[in-house]
Amino acid sequence: MDEKELLLIDDDPELGRLLTDYLQREGYRVTHCVEGRAGLEMAQSRPFALVLLDVMLPGLDGFEVLRALRRETAMAVIMLTARGDEIDRIVGLELGADDYLPKPFNPRELVARVKAVLRRMESPPDKGGEGHTPPSKAQGGPPEKLTLGTLTLEPEGFHAWINGTEVPLTPIEFCLLRELVLAAGRVLSRDALLDRVRGRNFEAFDRSIDVHVSHLRQKLGDDPVHPQFIKTVRGVGYQFLKQPSE
Repeated sequence: MDEKELLLIDDDPELGRLLTDYLQREGYRVTHCVEGRAGLEMAQSRPFALVLLDVMLPGLDGFEVLRALRRETAMAVIMLTARGDEIDRIVGLELGADDYLPKPFNPRELVARVKAVLRRMESPPDKGGEGHTPPSKAQGGPPEKLTLGTLTLEPEGFHAWINGTEVPLTPIEFCLLRELVLAAGRVLSRDALLDRVRGRNFEAFDRSIDVHVSHLRQKLGDDPVHPQFIKTVRGVGYQFLKQPSE
């Protein structure tokens, strides 16, 4: 497989060595930074496949680094934290993290999460089955643009537009929106969305889909009370409306 380069930003030298060795054995190249500002500058210097970002960092903390990254890139980011507080997890997701892993963790779980996030980056999931309509495209060909009302999605590149204006989305936000669009008019449960967007290897956090949908609505300019795009079906999940208003 192609050797992908990961950036680890964590101020714990021992953990950094452990994770670097483990990830290298899995076929990744790893660059390790121990300070937030240096890590941000490194992330801005070249296109890493994924960033592993600790929350508690000297200089800039992990949230500040993530906020700066999201202003200029959709580079995949997995947050790491020793605190594990739910509010930290929610803040990280709201700022655009693709996943969140509290310390201590098993390196094997981290590798599984890295692989799953990179799979989402490379090709948004195309799953058939009940309640799912795959896009019309030649088998094995490049994914086609999806258009519904004022919204257009381009799976190759994770681009989204409303009335021709691009909406900046993180990879997980794009994949979530794409799954909702593909099932337009039908209600998808939170469990179904977690399965399609995050994959079966992840431990499902009950509220993570709600956080991502909330962030997605903000970017789409959607009003949850009078939605044009995403409707909440209380106690069940979410529905993408078939004909968003102009």
